[in-house]
Amino acid sequence: MRRNAYLFLLLTTLLWGGNSVAGKLAVDHVSPMTLVFLRWALAVLIMLPIGWRTIKTDWPVVRRHWFVLAALGASGFTLFNTIFYTALNYTTAINVSIEQAAMPILIMTANFVFFRLRVNWAQIAGVVLTIAGVILTACHGDPRRLLTLELNFGDAIMLVAVVFYSGYSVGLRLKPSMHWQSLMLSLSVAALVTSLPFFLWEVAAGKVIVPDTHGWAVILYTAIGASIISQISYIRGNELIGANRAGLFINLVPIFGTLLSVMIVGETFQLYQGLALVLVLGGIGLAEYSGRKIAKSSSAATP
Repeated sequence: MRRNAYLFLLLTTLLWGGNSVAGKLAVDHVSPMTLVFLRWALAVLIMLPIGWRTIKTDWPVVRRHWFVLAALGASGFTLFNTIFYTALNYTTAINVSIEQAAMPILIMTANFVFFRLRVNWAQIAGVVLTIAGVILTACHGDPRRLLTLELNFGDAIMLVAVVFYSGYSVGLRLKPSMHWQSLMLSLSVAALVTSLPFFLWEVAAGKVIVPDTHGWAVILYTAIGASIISQISYIRGNELIGANRAGLFINLVPIFGTLLSVMIVGETFQLYQGLALVLVLGGIGLAEYSGRKIAKSSSAATP
């Protein structure tokens, strides 16, 4: 079960890292809000034939828990991505990467406040190591660059996006028991509905970039890879080892994004990128070892 969780979460963060590259490739080929709306429109079209039978069976559950499902889809699928794309218009990728590293801390804090889930010092040390890896990646191996960072409107709203996705990760504890096909279809529909106002605003503002062939390729990847497959994997990994431990894997996203940029965009691989990967994986390993001991202790204490 634990190995399966690691595979799910590694696949998730690899696909999300690819989404960072896709975001770079989307510039001038499709506008941000149009990308968000079309990726979920396509995701719904893909999920409909897959989840049609199960959603009919699970419909009473969907009706009873529609607010929770809508909140999860809106916060994790729509609002995070919408704010993320908007923030990048005002701030740097360095700032965004560092701010996203706060997610595991927020997830652990929220789990303690709302569910009294405790962490130990080894888990905290693991979080610190992963954050160090993210910062090393973000500043391109030169910590002095952190002294030149300036905070602005983009950073403020990116912190809001971080809160939304952290809330989504913790909120997965509240999702109803239903088939995964029904769950993914329900969340995708919620994301599509909540992304519509942002798309209409972009249209009204005259900022729409209609996707060309290149843009549609990006939309196809984000719909299948970064939306459907990655979200199913993240939800499953979260179920298997919990939000605290699963959330720590999020700090692999900028690492994988950088490595994929080397492979796909042709950027040069640097020594600091390898060191950052070691730090993040070492932090996850430390936190996971400690987290398993806590889980075993809890199981042994349960009559």
